[in-house]
Amino acid sequence: MALASWLQNTIPFVAMVTVECTDVGLSVISKAALTKGMNKFVSVVYYNALGTLILLPYFLFRRNKGASLTWSLIWRFFLLGLIGSSGQIIYFTGLKFSSPTLSSAMANLIPIYTFLLAVIFRIEKLDLRRSTSQAKTLGAIVAVTGAFMITLYRGPLVLMASSTSDSPDHPKLLFSQQSEWLIGGLLLVLVCISSAIWNVAQAATIREYPEEMTVVFFYTFFITIQALCFSVIVENDIDAWKLTTGVEIMAIVCTAIFGSVFRIGIHTWCLRKKGPVYVAMFKPLGMAVAVVLTVIFLGYDLYLGSVIGSIVIALGFYTVMWGQMIEEDLVRNNEDCSLISAGQRTPLLQRRCTEDA
Repeated sequence: MALASWLQNTIPFVAMVTVECTDVGLSVISKAALTKGMNKFVSVVYYNALGTLILLPYFLFRRNKGASLTWSLIWRFFLLGLIGSSGQIIYFTGLKFSSPTLSSAMANLIPIYTFLLAVIFRIEKLDLRRSTSQAKTLGAIVAVTGAFMITLYRGPLVLMASSTSDSPDHPKLLFSQQSEWLIGGLLLVLVCISSAIWNVAQAATIREYPEEMTVVFFYTFFITIQALCFSVIVENDIDAWKLTTGVEIMAIVCTAIFGSVFRIGIHTWCLRKKGPVYVAMFKPLGMAVAVVLTVIFLGYDLYLGSVIGSIVIALGFYTVMWGQMIEEDLVRNNEDCSLISAGQRTPLLQRRCTEDA
């Protein structure tokens, strides 16, 4: 009994840590591939096409045939793909201008923007007289402030990974790098907003069609078609479609397998086992992993602005998650009290009926 309880808590923990490390690893590999010359538009086409092929057997043989596919649902899948393809293209562009550390820090904004959108569209109620709503509002403001800090303020050097001879002493080169960092940060903010929109739209779609992997299949399929059309228009050079280095091929294959199939499968399983708050709590772990991997494998320097901004985002993130967790506990306790009170009233009703009879 004790072993079963220990495994029930340990396996989801290990799975989520593995997913966060994998996500950061994919960012590092993708950054290395982009530096080697991989085209950001073509890469979206390739890894989504491979992800679609991986999921095709499930769609053909394992999906729930009882859940009917309507044209309205397929149109929703198309819109989800459109949001996803735009976000992925912007993500690779932002990653090329910035770093995996900044990308991992900005990923913590996705639950914040999802919460704000849920309030705007009245999916979630916000009562500022309650402490939980105040905590979530304050956490959202703090997290967004941290995002602006990490984007606009680079600060002094904290940890130097590259040699001093490679550092940009020339003022024009330094200004160029700071401008690229700013552009990359703003693009990653747009990615977080698009991901939040996708979360809200995907949640509504899953409620109507509760077949997660089928939704993922159509999602990757439509991204492939949309990104292919966009890439053909934008990229005229035929050489851009050639994968010339091993790191480019590795980035495509790893992103298709671990980004499309593995991560979504683990997230779905942990959501069912532990709930959304548990899954979301592991997001800030990616920042620490990203710092270590980018310094070791990419030779990136670590600046004070990244450290302070990441800490501020994490504080805001956990504040929102705390408010969400307390609200869920209150709702659960109210439901339990309602069931208990209903159970206490039932014998009285039965006794009253017996007496009347």
